[in-house]
Amino acid sequence: MKREIIITSDGSTTIHLPDWNEQYHSKHGAIQEALHVFIEAGLHQLSQRKVSILEIGFGTGLNAFITFLEYVKQDLVIDYVGVEAYPVGRDEIEALNYVDELKAKEYDSYFQKMHDVEWEKPIEIHENFSITKRQQFFQDITDENQYDLIYFDAFGARNQPELWTEEIFQKMFVAMKNGGVLTTYAAKGSVRRAMLTVGFEVERLPGPPGKREMLRAKKIVTS
Repeated sequence: MKREIIITSDGSTTIHLPDWNEQYHSKHGAIQEALHVFIEAGLHQLSQRKVSILEIGFGTGLNAFITFLEYVKQDLVIDYVGVEAYPVGRDEIEALNYVDELKAKEYDSYFQKMHDVEWEKPIEIHENFSITKRQQFFQDITDENQYDLIYFDAFGARNQPELWTEEIFQKMFVAMKNGGVLTTYAAKGSVRRAMLTVGFEVERLPGPPGKREMLRAKKIVTS
């Protein structure tokens, strides 16, 4: 499938798939979307210092990198797991401008390291920040009670409806610790219903630039 690097509205880059008319991030602003959906509506909602995160769709590494920058600011302890079925190529990584746009030149080596580290094993790239990249289809996830936070950043349901089903959200529910949070840019009614059916509490929130709403789900299990 053809892939192109494009500039989004906030000046940051993303990968565009012309055949699907789909992007890895919002064309209205890749960095703005990531900060709004996953940091402000996700990471900033947790009170604990030690956080385990599962990202569904590691992709360009943008969400992992902005999480790393938050880790530096807030002195967090992060265990980050990124699942990706089709890893992004090195030439594409080198064409992305996230380090410059985030004014994070001093941390460029860590962005590069996120992409260079070996797959399928936990690697501590900085004290108190470990990352595990897993090349895996989302349907094959079998984690249980491991994550405080899930970044659900799969391609949209228009092109890959099989990633937004009750089956997938049941896997997310099982993977998450009680009290955990899942955030996603999506707001479709069918997605919300699938989340509710498997047991999540779901709320609609204002979306990032170019999108009216997004969803945040919580796992609350009372004995």
